[in-house]
Amino acid sequence: MSALNVTKFFMGLLCVLIAACSQQNPSKLTSHEIVFAIGQMPQNLDPRYATDAASERVNRLIYQSLVDFDANAKPVPSLASWVEVSTTEYRFTLNKNRILFHHQTPLTASDVKATYDSLATLKDAPHTAEFANIKSIIAEDNDTVVFVLKQADKHFVDKLIIGILPAQLIAKNHDFSHQPLGNGALEFVNWQNKLILKRVKDKQTISFIEVKDPTVRVLKLLHGEVDLLQGELPPELVKHLQTKSEIIVKTGMGANFSYLGLNMQDPVLKQLKVRQAIAHAIDRNAIITKVMVSNTRVASAILPPEHYTNNNIALPIYDYNPMLAKQLLREAGVKLPLKLVFKTSTDAQRVRFATIMQAQMQPAGIDLEIRSLDWGTFFEDVKQGNFQLYGLTWVGIKTPEIYAKAFGSHSVPPNGFNRGRYTDAELDKLLVDENWPVATSRIHAQLPYIPLWYEGQFAAMRKEISNYSPKSDGNWDDLATISVGK
Repeated sequence: MSALNVTKFFMGLLCVLIAACSQQNPSKLTSHEIVFAIGQMPQNLDPRYATDAASERVNRLIYQSLVDFDANAKPVPSLASWVEVSTTEYRFTLNKNRILFHHQTPLTASDVKATYDSLATLKDAPHTAEFANIKSIIAEDNDTVVFVLKQADKHFVDKLIIGILPAQLIAKNHDFSHQPLGNGALEFVNWQNKLILKRVKDKQTISFIEVKDPTVRVLKLLHGEVDLLQGELPPELVKHLQTKSEIIVKTGMGANFSYLGLNMQDPVLKQLKVRQAIAHAIDRNAIITKVMVSNTRVASAILPPEHYTNNNIALPIYDYNPMLAKQLLREAGVKLPLKLVFKTSTDAQRVRFATIMQAQMQPAGIDLEIRSLDWGTFFEDVKQGNFQLYGLTWVGIKTPEIYAKAFGSHSVPPNGFNRGRYTDAELDKLLVDENWPVATSRIHAQLPYIPLWYEGQFAAMRKEISNYSPKSDGNWDDLATISVGK
């Protein structure tokens, strides 16, 4: 089926379903519960284990960390301020106005120590390697904790974003993954068919329900069964919601980076001219204009232009030029058409992107075969390096160390996220020296990823909802302030 026919079919299906919905009377919004429909439930509510976006976003509400980040991705105090005593020693002082844990015990330096000490013993925790450089942690008193490192790490403070757990419950091997207990703005109530949280300050209940199909999520919002949606909708549905008087849609710039990953062990893809050809065979602007939500912008690097590491550097855009792409393939000695296999998930919007790119690549002499797999199979293939091309998005990335984790020669899974098995001695040196502008430019020139876009953010809600806006990284932080009319 062509990209045009896929779009027509998709829009036709929407019209049928939305028409069916519009014939029903919306149910009245209740003031005691706000229902948030999400595409995928959290996988783990223990902040030491959580890696999926939904878990990370809920955990930010249930727990508090020592450090957070400002709008330019610079670390700022959250639970504590800090002093760099030496290159290998950091002293943190907890805020005097910190909130009690949800079971009403005070958070102290001992809880901080117990949380980070536990990471050294949890060999299966994905964040454990982040803290292997810690030599010792000392709780000097209830308000002061000292981290001593084995060797200097200028970005150590940036890593201290794990939610703090009660030491007493850690000692009892409490199941935080399914019964979380922190001291954030929201506390855990129950998790059976839906996840129920309650806001500490005013007891407002917020429920999360999983609705995988985006059209069904919209129908539930229009019918009053759901009060809030955020992200993960095709633009036709967002535009339709903007026409409804009972719905408020808020939009904003996004910072999450979408890309094509390449297998750098593949004998064809390891050639730079082939990677350049692929980059010039994708019309990002056309995709953004036709099938992306507003405020989506073309990307050049994992970290967005406003990130502090991108000051005073300008990365060129790989424009759509199929004739140049075909010429580059010929110069690389490739027999046309170049046949490539692209793996993606079964998500309708991701398949749609793939179908459009397939059509765009044909004039460039690239024959793209699409294989859509269930999420578990797809992601396992990506981690194992079982792919030629794949599509994914980095979510909520704040620190430039992502470049070492994603492209460092020694960061091949399970030691990092270099899933394409890329090796570049020159880049490795730049990463060790933390020469971020030059490293970013080299990555852009060498194309171990094909950069696509930073997807715009939006939230759609019933008109009775207020005090909620989408964040650039997709976080749900405003659930701490959201309110509902009576």
